Amino acid sequence: MKSAYFALLLCATALAQTGSADSPKADVTKPDLLDPSTMTAQAPDTFQVKFATTKGDFTIQVTRAWSPRGADRFYNLVRAGFYTDAAFFRVVPGFMVQFGISARPDVTAVWKSAKIQDEPVLQSNTRGRISFAAAGPNTRTTQVFISYGDNSRLDAVFSPFGEVTQGMDVVDHIYSEYREKPSQASISTEGKAYLDDAFPMLDRIVSATIVR
Repeated sequence: MKSAYFALLLCATALAQTGSADSPKADVTKPDLLDPSTMTAQAPDTFQVKFATTKGDFTIQVTRAWSPRGADRFYNLVRAGFYTDAAFFRVVPGFMVQFGISARPDVTAVWKSAKIQDEPVLQSNTRGRISFAAAGPNTRTTQVFISYGDNSRLDAVFSPFGEVTQGMDVVDHIYSEYREKPSQASISTEGKAYLDDAFPMLDRIVSATIVR
């Protein structure tokens, strides 16, 4: 599992560039997926997100106090529809399921440098917890992963901001035969077309909606 840990550290390498985003500020303009600067609203103290997927539905409850920057980023991405049609492109049974590269290459391109700074890890990466992936210090952007098991060994780096409260059985059965074969670089540059052609069995997100 040590190799899996280091692989996770590099999970967003295809998207990482130098720089970091400032702390979230008040939302002043209408969210625009092609302009990360318009997506800086502060999230509620707690909120739930319902994911409708090709495998079924599951719900994530986010607790902002666990990871304020992570919760704010996730809230803004969901609110703007970022995860629509995004695939579960990396699925490692017993370890984690990862998603968060946009189905649209133009959207992926503008989020490469929209990074948020790290923050203290206040919760453990246990089963059902969701955290942002990273490629090193202060490189969180849009990719997230849900832990399948006790991944507390990741707590030195990855900050959980929420957890699956309904539908973990759906998460458990997300298509996993491709494992880590899909190329993150190709997803980033070709989007959904690449995955539909090369990995047609991948499950994907139909919609992600803030329900309360």
